[in-house]
Amino acid sequence: MTTRRREAGTALLVLDMISEFRFPDAEPVLRGALRPARAIARLKARARGAKVPVIYVNDTAGKWESDPRAFVERCLATDARGRDVVRLIEPDLDRDYFMFKPKHSAFFGTPLESLLGNLGTRRLVLTGITAHQCVLFTAMDAHVREYQLLMPADCVGASSREEMRHALFIGERALGARVAGSARLRFGH
Repeated sequence: MTTRRREAGTALLVLDMISEFRFPDAEPVLRGALRPARAIARLKARARGAKVPVIYVNDTAGKWESDPRAFVERCLATDARGRDVVRLIEPDLDRDYFMFKPKHSAFFGTPLESLLGNLGTRRLVLTGITAHQCVLFTAMDAHVREYQLLMPADCVGASSREEMRHALFIGERALGARVAGSARLRFGH
């Protein structure tokens, strides 16, 4: 098995946080991304300490990418719109997994399901933006695949608090996700 195999059972997904933020409603989404980025950075450090795999899944922004390093470099450029967010949670491309997705769900058109199977993952910690779209659609697809879901409320963002509250409500009530602050999440067997 791969040397990246860690604690079987749990994986941390970081959705759409590595971005150039060049899309129609980018400004309010970017404003809603800084707070979760700080919390995700803390959670990611704890996940790494517990040997939990960190998986970044990002939008293609309408064009297919094949080079995560070049994409991350563009997102960290001095003039990049989301640079402050990306710097907080920059992936370690030698340790972390990174893939692009064509649509809202991290499962649609990606190798995510195969990767999770290879890692022995049954529990997903969903973080990222936007809560009412990409995070929620990924949660729905994970739910129908019978993954246990955790959605740390401080690790998801959206254009508005209302969108975020609605997504977390649906995640908890309809999908059985555990919704709580990331400080309460334990990475253990």
